[in-house]
Amino acid sequence: MTATIALVDDDRNILTSVSIALQAEGFLTRIYADGETALKALIDNPADLGIFDVKMPRMDGLELLRRLREKSQIPVIFLTSKDDELDEALGLAMGADDYIAKPFSQRLLIARVRAILRRAEITQPGAATTAGGAAEAPTGPLVRGRLTMDPARHRTTWNGEAVTLTVTEFLILETLAQRPGIVRTRNQLMDAAYQDDIYVDDRTIDSHIKRLRRKFRQVDPEFDSIETLYGAGYRFSEE
Repeated sequence: MTATIALVDDDRNILTSVSIALQAEGFLTRIYADGETALKALIDNPADLGIFDVKMPRMDGLELLRRLREKSQIPVIFLTSKDDELDEALGLAMGADDYIAKPFSQRLLIARVRAILRRAEITQPGAATTAGGAAEAPTGPLVRGRLTMDPARHRTTWNGEAVTLTVTEFLILETLAQRPGIVRTRNQLMDAAYQDDIYVDDRTIDSHIKRLRRKFRQVDPEFDSIETLYGAGYRFSEE
C-alpha cells in the first residue's frame, strides 16, 4: 500500500522539490505551508508520516507535533535550518523520529523515510510478512549489559533510564551492540545507517558517535562503552 507523506514548510521551493522527489519514489504527498493548516488537515485525514520544518510562522513544527501527539502517533521527521541541539532535544522528547539539518540530501531524506516507515510497519500486528505471506515476529529486545534496545518500539535504555535516539543513531548503536568487542569500520556503520547507496563521509559517522556518547553521558556521566579504535573504527564494550 502506497504511503502518504505530509510535508509542512513555509519554504515553497523545499515543498516542491521534496514532494517531487518523494513522488518519484512512489509516495503520495500532501503539502502545507504552515502548521495551523497542517494540524487541522492531519487530524481530519492522517498521513503515514510527516516531514515538518521546525521554524514556521503561525505555528512552528514543535507546537504542531505537540498538538498532533494529543490525537495521533504519526511518525515525524523534523527539518531545521541549523543544527540546534535544543530544538532536537525538545522534538525527540515529544516523540519525533528523526531530525535532519538543512541543507540536506534528498536521497538521505528518502532513506530516513523508508527506514521509519519500516519500523512503523513492525509495530503494527500483521503488517510485516515473509515472502510466503506469513507474519514476521517482531525483533526481540537486544540486551547487552546495562544497555537494552527494542527495535520494534525504537526504545533504548541504559541502566533502566530511557535514552532518546534518532533512527540513524539507533541503527549505528544497534550495529555496534549486536557483536560486543568486534570492531566495526566506518564503512560498515555507514552501510547499517544509510541505505539505498547514499554516500556520507567519515566525519558524519564520527559526529553521530559523539552525539551518542553525549546522550548516554546525560544519564550516566561515566559511560564509556563505545570505544574508538584509531584507524580502525568503533566497538561496543559490554563490560
